[in-house]
Amino acid sequence: MNTPLPLPGAERTDGSSVQIGALVPLTRPGWVEAGRHLLAGLELAVREVNDAGGIVGRPLELVVRDTAADPQRAAAAVDDLARLGVAALAGEYHSVVARAAAGRADALGLPFLCSSAVLDALTEQPAEWVARLAPAQSHGWRIYADFLLRAGHRRIAVAADSSVYWASGARVLRDYLAPRGGAVIELDMRALAPSAVCDELVDNRATALLLLVGYPEPAVSIVKSVRRDKRLAEIMMGAPAGQPEFAGWATLLGADGAAIPFLRYLPERLSSLGARVETALRERLAEAPSFVAFEGYDTVAVLADVLRSHDADRARTAGSWARVAVEGTRGQIRFSRTPGISVWQWAWPPVQVVDRDPAVPDRFRLLHAGGDSTARS
Repeated sequence: MNTPLPLPGAERTDGSSVQIGALVPLTRPGWVEAGRHLLAGLELAVREVNDAGGIVGRPLELVVRDTAADPQRAAAAVDDLARLGVAALAGEYHSVVARAAAGRADALGLPFLCSSAVLDALTEQPAEWVARLAPAQSHGWRIYADFLLRAGHRRIAVAADSSVYWASGARVLRDYLAPRGGAVIELDMRALAPSAVCDELVDNRATALLLLVGYPEPAVSIVKSVRRDKRLAEIMMGAPAGQPEFAGWATLLGADGAAIPFLRYLPERLSSLGARVETALRERLAEAPSFVAFEGYDTVAVLADVLRSHDADRARTAGSWARVAVEGTRGQIRFSRTPGISVWQWAWPPVQVVDRDPAVPDRFRLLHAGGDSTARS
């Protein structure tokens, strides 16, 4: 394990509570809706931990920092939370932001359980202080690529923004599809207007278009342009990053936003724990909880279990990832060292490809599943 860098004031002395730092995108340009769901899951689990007696009699407290999808802001928040003496870090949704936070947490010797970010290389070097609940991008996106092949798609266009995350996703798709007879046609959205995407799809004879772009824009404009082009009536649009998961997608696009398959990290059937948490999250959010809300809940459930066993000691917490065995909302959570993954990884959460039902856009249809799709009671 790396030797943590010393930080002045890193040790709390009041003994009043055990603090977890929470990194969450709560303002633009962060994906605010995802951040709201993530925070709801974190807060619900903290409340339940405290209702059950806290951490060996001490209340668990969440110290929230808004990352606003800014890697530098996230790294600064890690420094701030470390100085406050938090026992561990939790959260973050955006992969590039989580990467900055994870690298800083590992350097400082601050345990970080990442909730939702999926980049395989979450840290540049193997990290002992960082673990992750969300499946690595290579795992989930290969399942999505398999779904495309099974659906008969061989010429697949990707409308891609410029970022490490989108480039990594395009590479996963290309590497998986090419040996199996598929072709990935990359459309650079820095150079194309949403309306120009339609001509590119026709010229390249694509049968599927994947939206590797930001939400709401340019994703919403691309969907509207394609839906209104009669030449593309048969094309399938997809969004492996999960843009259609949240209610805002259906609000902005209505019926146009249906039948766009995406990845979500939920089982086909929830366990009794998952069903109870779903009910509580729905009440808290006043809408159906996304998989991101479940990831937030499971993050705190794991950290609370570890903190109870190790008296909130940072080094002992980070040294216990390999011994975690916690029943989460989506199955039993264990961490291991997985080839090609730089952090301790839950291998694997359930992975589904779903879409919104055109007949009832608020209802999801299961199209494909990878691995064990049932969380058992």
